[in-house]
Amino acid sequence: MELLSVRGVSKSFTIERGIFKSASGAVHALDNVTLSLEAGKTLGVVGESGSGKTTLGKAICGLVTPDGGEILISGKTLAAYSRRELSSKTQMVFQDPFASLNPRLSVGTMLMEAVASPLKETRASAAREMLERVGLPGSILNCYPHQFSGGQRQRIALARVLLRQPELLVADEPLSALDLTTQSQMLSLFVELKKHLKLSIVFISHDIVATSNLADYVVVMNNGRIVEEGETAAVLGNPREAYTQRLLASVPVLY
Repeated sequence: MELLSVRGVSKSFTIERGIFKSASGAVHALDNVTLSLEAGKTLGVVGESGSGKTTLGKAICGLVTPDGGEILISGKTLAAYSRRELSSKTQMVFQDPFASLNPRLSVGTMLMEAVASPLKETRASAAREMLERVGLPGSILNCYPHQFSGGQRQRIALARVLLRQPELLVADEPLSALDLTTQSQMLSLFVELKKHLKLSIVFISHDIVATSNLADYVVVMNNGRIVEEGETAAVLGNPREAYTQRLLASVPVLY
């Protein structure tokens, strides 16, 4: 069953220059982008910085409004959902976990507000259980974001998102701010969550190796356009387009 459908979506941003912020042109972040994703599958979105990957992810979550085209989740356009309904359909994990966590709030406060229950103990129990699912002790509810490493903060951000029980998770470069060991641990966590929670995931990354280990399908973006798409093994194993071939050639090889 098709969960996500992106149909001819375009988005431009005005370039402002000078002290008076006058418009001097536009950047076409998305240019007639069309793709789809089945429920329970993972779509990898790869490309260089500035290719439009993050804008696409934000558009899917309703954080950016396209200039044209439409995005549907479960057969309904994003505009057909209330803000609360949309938050239960799709959630986004950002590249910088510290920026998405309120430093003034405890881990428990942030996680418990994501649980739809009037009972405090029920919310606390759900928060502890989700922390343990993402590899953190449930005893950290009274701690604050600054007390944790980057990898731990990313797990906390992920736990908060998953507590909203979204059908679609958009992960925007969730590994890039982490060291290599933590990247490997987080990638394993995403693989496990995909398997046990039956999540549909849009995994946005410039890391082709990580994407190949997680995604069922891949789209390759360049200058706001999809230049190649298909099953992961076909696209990354035998790319047709010169741009995809260059991306693959840039992947470091350890001898």
